[in-house]
Amino acid sequence: MPGPIDQRSFPPRMPPQPSRRRRILRRLGAFALVLALIGAVAVGTDTLGVGDSWERLVGPAGSSGPEAAAIPSSGQSAAVTPSPTAAPTPPPAVPSPAPTPRPMPTPPPTPARVPVDVTLRIDPESVFAHELVKTWCAPAGIQIVLAIHRRGDTSDAFQREIAGRVHEFESYDDSHNGGWGPAAMADALGDYGVPGYEVRIYPTRGEALRGAAVAIDGTAAPAVLLAWRGAHTWVMSGYRADADPGIFPDATVSGAYILDPWYPSVSSIWGQSDPPGAFQDEAEMVRNFLPWKRPEGKYPDRDGKFIVLVPTLPLELGG
Repeated sequence: MPGPIDQRSFPPRMPPQPSRRRRILRRLGAFALVLALIGAVAVGTDTLGVGDSWERLVGPAGSSGPEAAAIPSSGQSAAVTPSPTAAPTPPPAVPSPAPTPRPMPTPPPTPARVPVDVTLRIDPESVFAHELVKTWCAPAGIQIVLAIHRRGDTSDAFQREIAGRVHEFESYDDSHNGGWGPAAMADALGDYGVPGYEVRIYPTRGEALRGAAVAIDGTAAPAVLLAWRGAHTWVMSGYRADADPGIFPDATVSGAYILDPWYPSVSSIWGQSDPPGAFQDEAEMVRNFLPWKRPEGKYPDRDGKFIVLVPTLPLELGG
């Protein structure tokens, strides 16, 4: 007879599980199969060159995202971004040499303060003209200045010509009585070929003589003094001073060399006139070269002042 049956129940029998080693071998085999398939595809389609590496397929280690998986299309080369080149280090700056200080220019030595005696290089007798009429000192003075510039001559006829043209040059502001004033004289000189004379007004006799002396030095041309309170003409051809007035502003002009058209006449007021080129010392200057004051009316700009007609252009000798 059959034996008794065991009625105990058992859990269902589970199929045997592969070992850990076998599982690793299976994974390696699958991985090798994938590599083989990829290699076959690359050889058949020639999408990768011989030297292409695994990184070109899967991207550099640790990369992810679209850029890591991108593969260049057929016939194109993958873009290679060059590594930034470091800027070259500039050479060390060479310091500029320090500028060599230039020595300050040495001013020229100031000339010694010594007395001066100046006259134009003229023959006073050869350029002198006596006034033919006692009121013609201005035409005669113009004639003398022109003669020094070698313009015109010293004849009586030429003096009469100049005197007859007074109305071409006179004005009321210059002469209230319609005669010759200093401005008319300057205009006449310019009309006869000697331009550049200007009327200068000075507050003192000393300044007037110094201004005339400086003008003579600078131009080698004569000046004209309005003597006898503006009623008479003196041509100044030189001077004496205690120093060069062009260098020392405080130089004192002690007198002037004068050509007086009144010579050889004698005035009941002013006395005997001196020959051409005579030196008039300080006392004579004080007696004759007086402030402007005219009986025909007031001259606001001139009254009480000293009037000089000064040259401003160098002496130009005419032919």
